Amino acid sequence: MEKKKYYVEIGSGEISQIKYHNNDSFTIYATDEEVAILRAKLANMHDASYNSFWRAHVPIMPYHNDKSNDSYDSEMVEAYQLLHDLGDHTTKKHIESIGILDEKHM
Repeated sequence: MEKKKYYVEIGSGEISQIKYHNNDSFTIYATDEEVAILRAKLANMHDASYNSFWRAHVPIMPYHNDKSNDSYDSEMVEAYQLLHDLGDHTTKKHIESIGILDEKHM
């Protein structure tokens, strides 16, 4: 399958073939199937973030004992791994520089 160029903004969950404004935090080359996988990971991050929002209002539950936060963290690392795997040179270097894929990042 043919890989196409996409611009990704992880904060908003946007994946687009059209570059505009600030949607180009990451540039990747991906097949339709790979984009679908990345979209699913970003959607899972959103869902986990939403669940964490509600959990945050329960003061007796610490962050490190929260399944929603663990899920968000896991999905985020997997999304960054996929961005790294599919990314152009600049994307790969940026992700390596932030250290999120290092074994001891968490």
